[in-house]
Amino acid sequence: MKNRAIDKGVVRYKRGYAAREELMERAFEGIHYANDTEYVDNRDLYDGDSREDGRGSRICRDSTYNREDTYNEDDMYKKDATYHTNRVMQTEGSGSSSRRLRCEHYSGSGWTVGLGILSIILLLAGCLSRGLYYSVDLYPIILIAAGSSLIMIVIVLFLTVFRPQKASERIPMSLVQRQGNMERMVEKIFRFPEIWRILLPLAMMTCFGLHAWAGSVSRQGSMDEMLRWSLLALFTLLTAILAARTDGARWLACGWQMAGGLLVLSGILAVCGVLPLPFGVMRTADPEISSAGARLGGLLQYPNAYGAIVGMYALERLSAAARVLARPVPAGRLIAAVLPLMPAQAALLLSESRGAWLATGCAAVAAFAVQRRGARLPLLLAMAAPLACAAWLYRQLAAAQLAPAPVPGLLALAGAWAAALLGTLLLCRLWHSGAAKAPRAAALTAIMLAGATAALMAVASTADRLAAGVGTGVSRLQMWRDALQLWTEAAWLGHGGDTWRNMFRAIQSSPYVGGEVHNGMLDLALDTGMIGILLVAGWFLLTLRSTFYFAPQLMPAVLVFGLHGAMDFDWSFTLFWMLFIWLGSWASALKTEAVEGKQLGGTAEYTPFRSESISGSRSRFKFRARARLIRYLSTQFSRSTIPMRTFFRILQRVIARLIRASAVMIILFWLGGTMWLTSRYTVAELQYRQALTEPDGTSAHKMHLMAAFQSNPTRPDIMISLARSLPRQEATSLLLSGLSHSPMHPQSYIELGRLAAQFGKGQQAGEYFEQAIALNRYDGTGQSVALYWMEQAARREWKAGYRDRARQTAAAGVQMYERYQLLAEEVKAGGDRNDRHFVLEEPAPGYGENLRRLAGASSPPFSPELTKRSP
Repeated sequence: MKNRAIDKGVVRYKRGYAAREELMERAFEGIHYANDTEYVDNRDLYDGDSREDGRGSRICRDSTYNREDTYNEDDMYKKDATYHTNRVMQTEGSGSSSRRLRCEHYSGSGWTVGLGILSIILLLAGCLSRGLYYSVDLYPIILIAAGSSLIMIVIVLFLTVFRPQKASERIPMSLVQRQGNMERMVEKIFRFPEIWRILLPLAMMTCFGLHAWAGSVSRQGSMDEMLRWSLLALFTLLTAILAARTDGARWLACGWQMAGGLLVLSGILAVCGVLPLPFGVMRTADPEISSAGARLGGLLQYPNAYGAIVGMYALERLSAAARVLARPVPAGRLIAAVLPLMPAQAALLLSESRGAWLATGCAAVAAFAVQRRGARLPLLLAMAAPLACAAWLYRQLAAAQLAPAPVPGLLALAGAWAAALLGTLLLCRLWHSGAAKAPRAAALTAIMLAGATAALMAVASTADRLAAGVGTGVSRLQMWRDALQLWTEAAWLGHGGDTWRNMFRAIQSSPYVGGEVHNGMLDLALDTGMIGILLVAGWFLLTLRSTFYFAPQLMPAVLVFGLHGAMDFDWSFTLFWMLFIWLGSWASALKTEAVEGKQLGGTAEYTPFRSESISGSRSRFKFRARARLIRYLSTQFSRSTIPMRTFFRILQRVIARLIRASAVMIILFWLGGTMWLTSRYTVAELQYRQALTEPDGTSAHKMHLMAAFQSNPTRPDIMISLARSLPRQEATSLLLSGLSHSPMHPQSYIELGRLAAQFGKGQQAGEYFEQAIALNRYDGTGQSVALYWMEQAARREWKAGYRDRARQTAAAGVQMYERYQLLAEEVKAGGDRNDRHFVLEEPAPGYGENLRRLAGASSPPFSPELTKRSP
């Protein structure tokens, strides 16, 4: 009863306090009317003195005055925030009802729903588009993201800037206070809590844009990487805003479950023969690549990256299940918590990715180590039975080379799934039983047995692959050594986008196959140098720190992202970065919810002083100093002359408009430029695909190629295809201009050499072929083509009467053949892996013999033995 009486007194006091504030506000407005102060738009006040709380709700304050300046400072009290039914938070005495309605409008759940749906659509689209590894898959997603963001910005601008205000919605404001509102508006924009997460992908986008503008190894590669990071910046912005909104954490959790469930279930069902998934299972006869002869790649079509993603999902679900198992819960809730664990762990094992297994295991150990002592055993309880059943299912499916009959495969899946759920339920019941030590000892024994069984069954494939050889590991070490040597040539700035893909053939020390360097950090170092490494490392460490302190259940997934990215080229998949951004935003949303829960859980406490910051005494000191400064400046301006006041008023308006216009123009230019460039690349891709369906040499084929080249003149494959359909002189000019965009493209030099040989210019053809061989020396087919055209050039020069030139051309061809023969013998005798199957091609000795005859001939050597057709 006593507490109820106190609460009623507090309510009555609040009502009286609010009424007194309203009277003071009216009196204050009357003073401004009397002083003939100008009227200010409500939307200016909203921009200057409104802020978002942790859940994205708007906190509106009356910017007309500061109560600390109007009331006696000794009469200020600290109040709890009042939450209305729509969960909009307003401070006491907010003033105009029109501003309150506008705040409620902007904090409504409609924006949250829109942001959540758009973010989830982008994430699922990344899953369904092969992880957004290829640029052609990236273009439609960029258009969706940029177009939706542009529409949302236009709506916000219309509602906040271009919406006309009524005369009743205007309130007076002094010049100094209006200038202070503008400063606070800019300050709050740059103090947005998640702004650093948005600036980092923008910085990476800027790096690749500068490379594309200044010149790089591949301008097309730099432009594609710039667009990729532009999408990531947009995705970061959307998820950061969603994390700050009410119920943002629920939307982020829902999107994570949908993406993880889609990847896991689609892969498992594809193995069981239920879901047709082209290229979802990688089949190989090389025992060093797969002990079972098949590996699960899922929707990503690459087993290593797929294993890393399902490992991230499995660890997050394991942490969530451990939190549920830590206390007695109903059977239904327990089963729902552990339901995704068995298929996720089975998909991880079926990927047969040793790097993903190692990264997931290290992250699981780290998660176990950071848990409190009482929370470690539930983690083992949740992992034991699903892991054992997943290992059994893996062995059954691997024995059938991941191609079982549909019915037996589904029966094995259902049996393993049911056994995992029942086993976890039994272990949990034994652990929470009220008996003495026997049930707990039985539970611990079952955990150890399940873990040992799973380890023995899972290690079998690794042992088989290790017994077959370690050639793939040696090849990666050679790649990393070559990449480090290439990186030292541009250590700070890098070479631009797709550096390794365009340059590895020119610097590789052995004929390994590797369009990717299989190391995310090295790939970034080659593209952007130490600048990109520092940006990404800082981003990763800040996200890891945020998850460690505010969302420890997400920390293992972030660790898998970093660890496996150092072993493979996961970071070339845009989906990996989207999941990393998603985890960071989820941690931020959970942090916001924790802060709000602490605020809502507190009681109403009244103190002599009110402070809105964490360090109360410092904030009160700064606030009082600012209040005295504002009072002083107001007094000085009131005494100044009218022309001076008019000048400052005009200057303030010009500065405010410049800031608004600049910010809006930069955002619109970014989104509009991204959409324009992406749309052109999309049109080029569509036209090029249409040209490939037409017969070569037809007018339709040439017309589509011309349209594709006009939309994207930097793609080497489009340029080469178009050059083959043009006359020789035009084709040569086109190829030479294309070298400014892709100076390290060997096929362009081969095409130029072919055209020069057809013109009978043997010396020039030899220079082009020498350059092509230097850029791709382990290409046996390319070297054979070069030898053929050198012979043809020598024959044309001899027929034209230039016998000395013909001998010189033939001699240059002989040198090419001798170097080719020597290199092939070195590779054969070296015993290293020859993934590119580099050997001396069958027609090459014939070309070499004919070139020798041409080089030493004194009479026309046109015998029937000479080559008549290209290889």
